[in-house]
Amino acid sequence: MANYSTVFNQLLQQISRFNFQRIVNLYQADKYVKNLKTWNQFIALLYAQISGKESLRDIVEGLKINSLKLYHLGVCSSVKRSTLSDANKNRNFNIYKDLFFLILNQCKNLSNKSKFTFKNKLYSWDATIVNLSLSIFPWAKYQKSKGAIKLHYQYDNNSNIPNFLVITEGKRSELAIAKKFFNIIPDSIYCFDRGYTSYQLYANIDNAKAYFVTKIKKGLKYKVIGQHKKGTIKNGIIRDEIIEVENKTYKNKMRLIMFYDFQKDKRSLILTNNFILAGTTIVNIYKSRWDIEIFFRWIKQNLKIKTFLGTSKNAVMTQIWVAMIYYLLLAYIKYQTRIKSSILYLHRKIKEALMAKLTLIDLLGLSPARIKQIKNIEFEFDFW
Repeated sequence: MANYSTVFNQLLQQISRFNFQRIVNLYQADKYVKNLKTWNQFIALLYAQISGKESLRDIVEGLKINSLKLYHLGVCSSVKRSTLSDANKNRNFNIYKDLFFLILNQCKNLSNKSKFTFKNKLYSWDATIVNLSLSIFPWAKYQKSKGAIKLHYQYDNNSNIPNFLVITEGKRSELAIAKKFFNIIPDSIYCFDRGYTSYQLYANIDNAKAYFVTKIKKGLKYKVIGQHKKGTIKNGIIRDEIIEVENKTYKNKMRLIMFYDFQKDKRSLILTNNFILAGTTIVNIYKSRWDIEIFFRWIKQNLKIKTFLGTSKNAVMTQIWVAMIYYLLLAYIKYQTRIKSSILYLHRKIKEALMAKLTLIDLLGLSPARIKQIKNIEFEFDFW
């Protein structure tokens, strides 16, 4: 039988089978399993993410059509829809959660290019809601007549990947998750919006010898005790002051910067405990929080995290973790190959040529028309 080194095969080679099996063994996920091992389930779900399959039937048919090219990945072509459905419902989603963090560890050495000149690590905190129908997903009650889950991210602004992820029911507070789960690294900068306003959180960051940059909450009571640096309207800084706030939890001095946005014709007040960086740099740090909003939009538009292949909590969580694994694989390949194109461009190329017998390097250099031509030739060869 021909040995197909497809694009899909090379994508999967970025994952250590040894480490994957170690996680599977930890959860005893393949114990007494005869028909669909965890590796096969993972390949089926990753295949669905990349190709955009909308149903279990589409996945099963796609695997069957490409059975020759999947043989060397250890995938059985006779995957049944009911078997895959049961695996999604019952096989512990934490397997894929652990796999996500394993791959994330591989990505820690990715390019740390930054648009800023300072050497501090820069992270953004935010969360995004994935709406669900309460009648179909009754376990995900969010409001009286709505269902939802919430994805809480710590986003690395330098490497443009999620540095940490927690998935909860929709009603969980972003602030509570940040306090409980997000690690604070000394000398790092954490950027977040008003939803994370908390003197205790500010104190935690300050005590860890790190920095925060956020917008001031409306109604915050404070007194100005000095001027940090004189502002000039030319660079948008109107005021740059040293303040104290009226509370018992956080008693350290803070820096309040009033910034005028010429494009929006709007004034903003930015709060930070960083007295080193220039006012314009602090403002631009807060503006960089938009990167995580772009990330949210990207994953919702290009990954299957809004429509689901199963209705159980386990099935939904499994699908989301596999989706995020795929995003990490894209980021890992992008930085390994050093292509200047976006992750979206890489995703479209891989999606188009997923089962083509091409190296990733060759794929990146081909036009869409040439990829289509290669796919047609290979399909005719397989058919005959």
